[in-house]
Amino acid sequence: MEPKVTSPITAAEKVDGFSRKSVRRARQRRSHGSSQFRYQSSQVELTPLPLLKDAPVSELHDLFCKKLQQCCIVFDFMDCVADLKGKEIKRAALNELVECIATGRGLLIEPIYPEVMKMISVNIFRTLPPSENPEFDPEEDEPNLEASWPHLQLVYEFFLRFLESPDFQPAIAKRYIDQKFVLQLLELFDSEDPRERDFLKTVLHRIYGKFLGLRAFIRKHINNIFLWFIYESEHFNGVAELLEILGSIINGFALPLKAEHKQFLLKVLIPLHTSRTLSLFHAQLAYCIVQFLEKDATLTEPVLRGLLKFWPKTCTQKEVMFLGELEEILDVIEPSQFIRVQETLFKRLAKCISSPHFQVAERALYFWNNEYILSLIEENCGGILPIMFGTLYRVSKEHWNQTIVSLIYNVLKTFMEMNSTLFDELTASYKVDRQREMKRERDREELWRRLDEMQLRKLKGVDELDELPNGQGLLCPD
Repeated sequence: MEPKVTSPITAAEKVDGFSRKSVRRARQRRSHGSSQFRYQSSQVELTPLPLLKDAPVSELHDLFCKKLQQCCIVFDFMDCVADLKGKEIKRAALNELVECIATGRGLLIEPIYPEVMKMISVNIFRTLPPSENPEFDPEEDEPNLEASWPHLQLVYEFFLRFLESPDFQPAIAKRYIDQKFVLQLLELFDSEDPRERDFLKTVLHRIYGKFLGLRAFIRKHINNIFLWFIYESEHFNGVAELLEILGSIINGFALPLKAEHKQFLLKVLIPLHTSRTLSLFHAQLAYCIVQFLEKDATLTEPVLRGLLKFWPKTCTQKEVMFLGELEEILDVIEPSQFIRVQETLFKRLAKCISSPHFQVAERALYFWNNEYILSLIEENCGGILPIMFGTLYRVSKEHWNQTIVSLIYNVLKTFMEMNSTLFDELTASYKVDRQREMKRERDREELWRRLDEMQLRKLKGVDELDELPNGQGLLCPD
């Protein structure tokens, strides 16, 4: 047997026993794409075909099909110098196909459809590689970009032009763009490459618009992906893109809303707020929530109660996001719905204002800069001011951040202008309560002081008895 060759140990590794070689190697591999999982070992050598623009009309369809077949060859982009000629021929052919289908020369006849869908399927559908970094953080780490993007981008562009063509016939295409095709398309949304997800978003939206029979199926499986993401995996790269599609879909819902749509809002969209990666898709999620409320104002109360149920307790970044979404909801709330939720809502705002984290307190106080919310507060000042007054008064005296104190003074001034009589009553009541509380505190301290003295006297008495000779003090006189 040959002796095992071991790499020399560096001075740094002697000091730090945890070698970082594996970390460095993993980072280098992050440039790899998923092409490595579908490399065709027996490559067919491509030869350039005549240009489509120079072909006579009688030969155009045949040449178009040949170019589609030529583009079904998938190359290995892991090796930058392999098959350079073939890669360039395919790239040129894809560019031609994109340009040709965009000019609308009546190419989309029925025999073309299976060839088009075969070429698209062969190129875009593949097994996505597992993340090479188990602790991948989308906010900090660079995504794993698709190595074959020079070809894949042109395939997606061709697919979009195909779907958007005036000659496109959904009645023919539905034989190939079916439920199985849509499922494979949805799986690709987990790609780490944001460029691919952006194309997929547009493609799926076009399919949803043109294939009425697939709409319920698409919504159902987006729903399934979200439930899997919330309760099982906690990882899916395409949540933001799917929510963006849903925002457009929700906007087109007919009224009155179906029960399944309301259930989707309350059982799927609201629990999405519990995700640890909420910041990656919160803007799209908030947009979807607001779209629902603009469609049906009666959903406001269950939505707000759902948000308050999942309100973050320890993550201030999420708390600031929740406050931002809360303001967006209050921007579209009906006055009748506002009355129903004002008590629980402003109790939560009072807790946020008293937060020691100044960004949370500041974001909550900015609600009073919103004219519509301010008008709602003014109309219901009698119910809101008693909830908020004690917190505002106390925090104005205790908060460490001067900016927060200034903002609180402005809010107190606004309340005083809204209802000076109630403000004066609450001020007097607060001072009385405060004095009563201070008296209770003094009484409590006095009670503890007296108990301490009694304990000391008791201990002193025991010590004096122990000092008497022969226990004389313990005998009764005759």
